[in-house]
Amino acid sequence: MRIAVAAGARGGGALQPLADDGTPAGPVTSVPSLVAAVAERERADRPRWVWSSSARLYPVLLRAGARVERCHDLELVESLLSGYDGRYGEPRSVAAAWARLRGEPVPPDRPPAAESGPQASLFDDVDEEETEEIAQIVAVHAEQQKRIARVPGFALLAAAESAGSLIAAEMTHAGLPWSASAHDELLTEMLGPRPSGGLRPRRLQDLADKIGAAFGRHVNPDSPAQIVKALSAAGYQVKTTRAHVLKEIDHPAVPLLLEYKELSRLHTAHGWAWLDTWVKDGRFRPEYVVGGVVSGRWATNGGGALQIPRVLRSAVIADEGWSLVVADAAQLEPRVLAALAGDRAFADAAAQGDLYAALADVFTPSAELTARDKAKLALLSAMYGGGTGEAVQLLGVLKKRFPDAFEFVEAAAQAGERGHLVRSRLGRTCPPPSADWRELTSTGEDTRSASAVRSRGRFTRNFVVQATAADWALTLMARLRQRLTALGDPHLVFFQHDEVIVHTPTPLADEVVAAIEASAEEAGRLLFGRTPVVFPMEAAVVRRYSDAK
Repeated sequence: MRIAVAAGARGGGALQPLADDGTPAGPVTSVPSLVAAVAERERADRPRWVWSSSARLYPVLLRAGARVERCHDLELVESLLSGYDGRYGEPRSVAAAWARLRGEPVPPDRPPAAESGPQASLFDDVDEEETEEIAQIVAVHAEQQKRIARVPGFALLAAAESAGSLIAAEMTHAGLPWSASAHDELLTEMLGPRPSGGLRPRRLQDLADKIGAAFGRHVNPDSPAQIVKALSAAGYQVKTTRAHVLKEIDHPAVPLLLEYKELSRLHTAHGWAWLDTWVKDGRFRPEYVVGGVVSGRWATNGGGALQIPRVLRSAVIADEGWSLVVADAAQLEPRVLAALAGDRAFADAAAQGDLYAALADVFTPSAELTARDKAKLALLSAMYGGGTGEAVQLLGVLKKRFPDAFEFVEAAAQAGERGHLVRSRLGRTCPPPSADWRELTSTGEDTRSASAVRSRGRFTRNFVVQATAADWALTLMARLRQRLTALGDPHLVFFQHDEVIVHTPTPLADEVVAAIEASAEEAGRLLFGRTPVVFPMEAAVVRRYSDAK
C-alpha cells in the first residue's frame, strides 16, 4: 500500500491511498493533525509514504516521535529520472514536475527553508491548498512510476534513494555521540588554551614566530603571497605553497610551515568555533544531503561530517553501556568493477578477502613496490584513468590478464569522450557535457580540446564504478536499517561513502555485526545477481571511533 501525503496549514494535511502504479485507491482524507494521522496509519498499515521531500517533512515527524518504514521521495526520484533522460539539474519540485506534465512554464526550485530550531515546522511555509497539492503529488507519482517501470533496476534505485532520505533525517535526529570535553582537551593539547578575541592559539603563534625567525623577517604564515615572497628571497622560486611543493624545499622554515598549515586547518575547520556550532547535548548533528554529489555520494550542509579528522575521532564516544559498531567495505570500488564487468578471472580474484593480494601473482615485485602494491596501482589506474610512469606498464598487464574488466571501463571512457552518457548498474546517470565542452571539442584540433576530451573520459570511466558503488552502499543501508529496526535500540548514526557507524547497546553488538554482514551480502545479490564477487565489511566494536582502525 502507498499513501500520498500533503501538508496543510496549522499542522493539518491530506492523505490519499494509492495503488503501486500510482492510481488512486481511495478518496482524499483531510486530517487535523498530519503527524498523528501518519503515526496511526504507520502502525496499522506500514505503507510506503509518497511525499514531496523527506528532507522537509520527515524531521517534523521525527521530532513528534513518528518514525516511518518506507517512503517514495518525489524530489529525489525526479532528479534521478531527469538525469536518466539527459536533463540533469532541472528543477525537481512537485510543482516543477507538475508543470512539465502539463506543458507549462517550469518554476525554479525554492531554496530550502531555514530551520529555526527544534520547533521549526513544515507547516509554516504552506502556500497551496492541501487538496490541490495532493492532486499534484498523485499525478507526479503516477508518472514517475510509469517512467521507472521502463528502466530495469530503476525501481530499486528509487527505493534505495528514498530510503537514504529517511536514514539521513534519522541520523541527524539521533546525532553522532560526541564528547565536547574530549574534543576541547584534544584542541588544548595540540593548540594550547582556547584563545580570545580572534587571536591565534598559543601553539600557532609560537610557530608563526619561529617561521619569521627562520626567514629572518616577519612573515604571515596565513598569507601564501608572503610565503612565496619569503621563499623567493631565500632563493627558492615557487608558485604555490601546497604541501607537496614545500616538501621539496630544503629550508629550516619548511617543517614549521607544514606543521602550522596542519594545525591551522584543524583550528579553522574543527576548532572551538566548530564545536560551539555543531555539538549540542553530546551529539553532532550534521545535515546530510542525499545524492549531493553527481555520482550519488552524499554531501553535508556545513559541519564537514564526511571529513572528520582522524585526530578528532577519539571524541566520538558511545554512551555508557553502548558501543559503536564501525564497519567499512573493503576495496569496494574494485569489487564493484569485477561484478560489473563480469570478467570471470577478475571476479574469482574478487571472491578473496584481500583483492589486491589475490591479484598480486599477476605482477612482479620491484625494489619500490610489492606485487600487491602494483596490483593496487594498476586497478586504481584503470578506474581513475592513470596513464603515466609505471602505471602504463601495469595497465598493460591488467589488460592482458583481465580483458573484460579493462574493456568495461575503457568503453565508459570512450563513451564520455564522445559526449555520451554513462550509467550505474541501477541507472544513475552522469551529467551531460556542457555546451562549452561541446564547442571546445567540436574541432578536436588543439591541445585544449584534446585535454577536455580526455578529462571527460576519465570522469565517465570512474563514474560507472563510483556511482554503482553508491548504489550498493545505499542498498546496504536500506537493508541494514530494516534489520536494526527489528533489533530494537541499535541505530545508524554515521555514513561516509563505504563506511557506517551503528550506535548500539553493547549486548547487541554481535547481532549488529551480523546484520551488517547480511546486508552487505544482500546488497551485492540485489545489484549483481549470482556473482562470485564478495563484498566483505570489516567491522569493529569499540567505545571510541578512533579505536576502530
